[in-house]
Amino acid sequence: MLRSKENNRNTTPDSVKNSEYLLEMNGISKSFPGVKALDNVNLHLRWGSVHSLMGENGAGKSTLMKCLFGIYSVDSGEILLNGKNVKFSNPAEALNNQVSMVHQELNQVLYQTVMENVWLGRYPMKNGLVDDKKMYEDTKAIFDDLDINIDPKVKIGTLQVSQKQMIEIAKAVSYNAKVIVMDEPTSSLTDKEVEHLFRIIDKLKKNDTSIIYISHKMEEILRISDEVTIMRDGKWIATKPAAELTIDAIIRMMVGRELTERYPVRNSSIGDVLLEVKELSSFSPAFKEVNFQLCKGEILGVAGLVGAGRTELLETLFGIRRRGNGEIYLNGKKIDNGTPIKAMENKFAMLTEERRADGIFTTLSVAFNTIIANVGSYSNRIGLLNNKLIQQDVNRMIQAMNVKTPSGKTYIGNLSGGNQQKVILGRWLLTNPDILLLDEPTRGIDVGAKYEIYQLINRLAEQGKGVIIVSSEMPELLGICDRILVMSNGRQSGLFDAKSTSQVEIMSSSAKFI
Repeated sequence: MLRSKENNRNTTPDSVKNSEYLLEMNGISKSFPGVKALDNVNLHLRWGSVHSLMGENGAGKSTLMKCLFGIYSVDSGEILLNGKNVKFSNPAEALNNQVSMVHQELNQVLYQTVMENVWLGRYPMKNGLVDDKKMYEDTKAIFDDLDINIDPKVKIGTLQVSQKQMIEIAKAVSYNAKVIVMDEPTSSLTDKEVEHLFRIIDKLKKNDTSIIYISHKMEEILRISDEVTIMRDGKWIATKPAAELTIDAIIRMMVGRELTERYPVRNSSIGDVLLEVKELSSFSPAFKEVNFQLCKGEILGVAGLVGAGRTELLETLFGIRRRGNGEIYLNGKKIDNGTPIKAMENKFAMLTEERRADGIFTTLSVAFNTIIANVGSYSNRIGLLNNKLIQQDVNRMIQAMNVKTPSGKTYIGNLSGGNQQKVILGRWLLTNPDILLLDEPTRGIDVGAKYEIYQLINRLAEQGKGVIIVSSEMPELLGICDRILVMSNGRQSGLFDAKSTSQVEIMSSSAKFI
């Protein structure tokens, strides 16, 4: 177990280090039906270092890590751990060999407690029964070491996404891992929580633990990394010291071309008022008395810290959450989106924050995931589906969204996060919505795919749609929105013109105690 006191650090003696590198992955190749995911990829991880892995969605980063972690078997190549050849046939073998992984998509048992999730499958036992007292004490000791202030006895389903993410990091540490893979660990964290994570990483490095760090946040990569490996289309492109890299250089190697602008130019004009929200409050105490207008062709951002009520606002507008007080007007007519079905009838669409948990059907095809929200339009009078029309729309959306997939029959769970997100966007576009509610639409998505999604959002605005975007990335809100509504502690704390405000002004408004 990691200990914060210097004299308790379990640093690895030099005599136990059989190699300059803690981990070596040499010539790794992996194919799936219709696609070569990895083609002769190399990754060398030094002791006590942070080695970042970068590339567009679909570049092969997660596939490479799943090969390391025993989720996939490699077709060719070798993996060396401290100079010894290893080949893990499942994650349990990897964990037993001090290799741990914090996945981008959280897979937690929501109705169990925090400590039960941390020790799942390895509960401490006493006289044939689970020793709850020891499990609590062990969990609390790890949390104290990592400065995580979460009660081990609470149900994990009651926590925020950022708290669940920190619990997964603590769980990885609990295995006494020497290699920890962190896949988009900060995608749900506030700036303060990111700083906390970086302190944890510094502590792990001093313990000779090495981190493989996957993120699309380039400023973060350049700050935290010792070395960076860039992948493209399943191939190794380069490995360089982070100190020698710039954001422009990383983008150029990732996408194979110059990307001069991170945000596309807006060409849409703002029209008449489409949506008006007056004194809106949720039935639960999540937020109160929110007021705003959304015009045709407008992109409205929603900023605020985690817990400010941003997601709850979108969920109430879409009928997922029960409305308390207040009124909603669409084109001047009062409406009541009491359920998602009613919201869809009123031409609302919503892309949720947790795509794996409540956005996609992981084990079903791209085609199914594309048409499911609009399936009623494909049935005839006797209830039979028009498969020809379905195929036409699926192919049209794959092309329009630029989804990288072998075919519409491919399981969506086999696609990268960015391509999954494009499929969900295509799903909602088939419903021909007037208002799109997008909750963290570019979370865990690379710079190239982000740009494509920004272009799609712009095109929707140009068609007169109204778009509301919740995002934790301030530059994103300033780069693509017309106005930004700021929330703090469940209250509206400001409404700013995106072109004339600043990150400082938005953050100051986010931190207000109202």
